[in-house]
Amino acid sequence: MSNSVVGFGTDDYQVAVYIANRPPIYEYQQLDQLTALTTGEITHIGQQCGNGWRKVFNVYAKLLYALDKEQFNFASLAPTWQQYRDDFLLQTHSQTSLLFSAPQLKPLKQLQPIKQNTNHKAVHIIMGKTYAKSLVRTGVLNIELTWLNNEFAINRSQRVIVCPYFDYRQLSNVKIERLAELIKGLS
Repeated sequence: MSNSVVGFGTDDYQVAVYIANRPPIYEYQQLDQLTALTTGEITHIGQQCGNGWRKVFNVYAKLLYALDKEQFNFASLAPTWQQYRDDFLLQTHSQTSLLFSAPQLKPLKQLQPIKQNTNHKAVHIIMGKTYAKSLVRTGVLNIELTWLNNEFAINRSQRVIVCPYFDYRQLSNVKIERLAELIKGLS
């Protein structure tokens, strides 16, 4: 099993979202590292891969825009979540990641006191109950999850939240607000 972090975004992320699949485009299927997207790349992926991937990026941007403004500055970077998605999400200096590799969490004994704007304060969001349960079942994710209901689970000490897949039906605006509240509660 590889220990490399693979996905879109930056390694100084404040928010990392884990997804079980990749866009079905050759270069992304071959990706073996963390790569910042460029302006227009999210639009390109949406055009090539369809509505499902557009929804993933839209929900991600809406979530970042819904986060507590005193904890996170994402909403201050653009006047709308749509513009944030197009101009910042998963790009250089975005402090966001969409990861195709499994979460690599620090053992509790290695966690240092939380400092502002460090990866120790990062929030890890696993997209989908099925994916999260498979990570636990296979031993890839070796943490205890507390299920809050049928859709959300949390591990506060490791700052991990499991939520519905980033799709309008599964993670509606009301559930995005619920997820934002859970993230706020980690601090």
